[in-house]
Amino acid sequence: MPPMTLDSTAALLIKGYAWLPDLRRRSDGRLVRTRLLGHPTVALHGPDAVPFFYDENHVRRHDALPGPVLDTLFGRGAVHTLDAEEHRVRKGLFIGELTDPAGVAELVDRVRAEWQRTFARPPRREIVLFEEAAHVLARAVCAWAGLPLTREQTERMAEDCVAMVDGFATAGPRHLRARRARARQEQLLARLVEEARGGASRAPATPFDAVVRHRDADGEELDARTAAVELLNIVRPTVAIAWFVAFAAHAMDRWPARRHLLREDDGSYSEPYTETYAEPFAHEVRRFYPFAPFVGGLAATDLRRDGEEIPAGTLVLLDVYGQNHDPELWHDPYRFDPERFMRRAPLRDELIPQGGGDAKSGHRCPGEDITVAVLAALSTELSRMDYTVPEQDLRIPLHRVPTRPRSGFRFVPSPT
Repeated sequence: MPPMTLDSTAALLIKGYAWLPDLRRRSDGRLVRTRLLGHPTVALHGPDAVPFFYDENHVRRHDALPGPVLDTLFGRGAVHTLDAEEHRVRKGLFIGELTDPAGVAELVDRVRAEWQRTFARPPRREIVLFEEAAHVLARAVCAWAGLPLTREQTERMAEDCVAMVDGFATAGPRHLRARRARARQEQLLARLVEEARGGASRAPATPFDAVVRHRDADGEELDARTAAVELLNIVRPTVAIAWFVAFAAHAMDRWPARRHLLREDDGSYSEPYTETYAEPFAHEVRRFYPFAPFVGGLAATDLRRDGEEIPAGTLVLLDVYGQNHDPELWHDPYRFDPERFMRRAPLRDELIPQGGGDAKSGHRCPGEDITVAVLAALSTELSRMDYTVPEQDLRIPLHRVPTRPRSGFRFVPSPT
């Protein structure tokens, strides 16, 4: 019988990203046990834990995500809540749209073009990079996805996607804004799905068309609201790259030599893994800076791990932030060092800022290729801009989930 444990919900809300690493340090190498919202919970850590966690015979997603997270971040009925054949068929929709190299390249080109348009004649005023990047990303991904939105609707989409991510892991006003944002966008997109289905049938030339025409494992089309949920699961994660863009600016400001290497990047590096600096820089931003503290599911049956019992129904967490800063995996893990990814590609279950395992068959984020490519492109664009950074609060509070530089990174572009 597993030992009784105290509830850690309050500690999680207070400590944020530091909560689970602190628990691990106090566990003396034993399986970490606690409770969250009264539910028995265990936490796994390390590359060998990743395949265990992503094995559907071990951990299931159905009923694992609490309602407040579904009503803000992912949406009811989302692919994240499915298992087995239902998950594989729905996930195939995302794999087809988000991992095709030509599609990824097209989205990157749209993001870069939108960025260059935005800053072609930069205003002589302070700009909050986090907010501006979110709008750039929303305009690019909505156009790429084929969403029939007006300019005003696209700008509101940017703000609502930020609200969904910003408010999923908290209570109070941020959470209420996130709920309202999701409800508003689901209603709008469901109406657009119904209108598209009422028109002439056409081949799925865009992600919007693919979602509208997708058939699930039961052979049925998604209902309009679930289709809207999955459209948001294409747009929202892309807009969320704004968090990483703000972190990239923070890194360039704190370590100017890194910005210089990005600015001068001409693809002439002779390292064995990569010929550019931008991709290793993007990987290191995702490793070094905090985004997801952990991912979770429910034990599908009675399990054993490290010689200890995990009863069926236990909440199982995979320690994301702790693994990405583990000194046994990363030399000097609290040193920002993109060169570590120039020597070799990150292993699949080693670097897990967006989950681990196989994206095609498991629950790893299928948009990871997009995140890396877009972040590399925008980091390079930002490095080549001339701007000044006024005095501001650039601290990154670890108790806040998700976190970012307090100021959002304010800067003043120089006139060209």
